Amino acid sequence: MSLYGKLSDIELLDKLKSGDSLALTEIHSRYYAVLYAHAYKRFPYREEVRDILQELFAYLWDNRDRIELTAGVPAYLYTAVRNRLLKLYRHQKVRGQYVDSLQDFIDQGEDTTYEQIHEKELMDFIEREIASLPPQMRLIFELSRNQNLSHNEIAEKLGLSPHTVRTQVRSALRILRIKLGANIFLLFF
Repeated sequence: MSLYGKLSDIELLDKLKSGDSLALTEIHSRYYAVLYAHAYKRFPYREEVRDILQELFAYLWDNRDRIELTAGVPAYLYTAVRNRLLKLYRHQKVRGQYVDSLQDFIDQGEDTTYEQIHEKELMDFIEREIASLPPQMRLIFELSRNQNLSHNEIAEKLGLSPHTVRTQVRSALRILRIKLGANIFLLFF
């Protein structure tokens, strides 16, 4: 690993493009802490910042052969973190509007046609987010939540280990919490 520590960012990028996972590990170890600090200053939620960085490095690996850097690795990583934070802010704004609208519905306490339509739209939104989960994760989540099967029952039914099922359910809940926002998430899950 010390050999990789001596390589320049350009050399690491070349190795990454050729599929060398140790190059990604070195890029991660060089930049993770500063990217975390940079993101945390702008969005002080540890789990979400960790998720953003995890998604960034996963994206870097998955798209290693298509990435063309003109300004260098640090500039690319900082820009990617900034863009992901801006996307997260936009999603939070939309979720905030949903939460505000839901709160108005609760405050009114009336069961009007408009409110029923709005509630249906919210449920459709939640269903779309569940449907956007990866297929196996969605299946496990639906078996857990809709059919009320235990992790062991799901594992037996699908031929998986209970640990895998537990991990998939946790991951699904984490993804939904991020996509739906804490207030809506707590109402339904």
